[in-house]
Amino acid sequence: MQEILNIAAYKFVAIDDGDTLREDLRARTQSLGLMGTILLAPEGINMFLAGAAASVHAFIDGLRSDARFADLETKESWSATQPFRRMLVKLKREIIRMDHPAIQPAAGRAPGVDAPTLKRWLDQGHDDAGKPVVMLDTRNAFEVDHGTFDGAIDWRIEKFTEFPAALRANRDAFAGKTVVSFCTGGIRCEKAAILMREEGVDDVLQLEGGILKYFEEIGGAHYTGDCFVFDGRRTLGPDLVATGNAASARAAEDPDIAIKQ
Repeated sequence: MQEILNIAAYKFVAIDDGDTLREDLRARTQSLGLMGTILLAPEGINMFLAGAAASVHAFIDGLRSDARFADLETKESWSATQPFRRMLVKLKREIIRMDHPAIQPAAGRAPGVDAPTLKRWLDQGHDDAGKPVVMLDTRNAFEVDHGTFDGAIDWRIEKFTEFPAALRANRDAFAGKTVVSFCTGGIRCEKAAILMREEGVDDVLQLEGGILKYFEEIGGAHYTGDCFVFDGRRTLGPDLVATGNAASARAAEDPDIAIKQ
């Protein structure tokens, strides 16, 4: 029976009380018996948490009582066992490292496309303006190897900090096309889309909520394989059930790896 609720969530928002907030969130998660990882940085919050449904919902409700996180959106999935071994709340320089300080998502997001609209575009082979749609996978190569959208561009990056250089080497290929950047839960493709617009790629959208939200709302249409997740489940199928297909064990062991979306 799938009794453990897993959530992934992030928000780019200014945080200037990281030390105080870390202690508050650490106490709240411990009192509710939750496990997972929360990263805090001046640019925002990023988290993967798991526990009893009532406890997870209580934590999120409490977090949303803070005006900064009132509109925090979550992606949900279920598992039979707890996929995390501990609870970590950490302060970082960035909630997802790109090493590109000019990118400030809290100052304004790149436009997005929701899962139903994307499926319709992929069904018909073009967007509503008749332009070809190009799917750009912003994840690391080992993640892509477990599954991705059919025909997606994959630059074989080993870490997200390599994305800016890969973009500059390949951006001319996007002329005349609508680019949809995507990742596991939305955080990397959000930063990527902002950088792409800054670098002169005019028609770029981020997939709202990433692959996990697409699975939640659409399923596996136009997607082949599983989605790697950074917890003990390893991989999820389009039904959001763990498949555990031969993934790298480092995700569950390294807290700095085990928090990417």
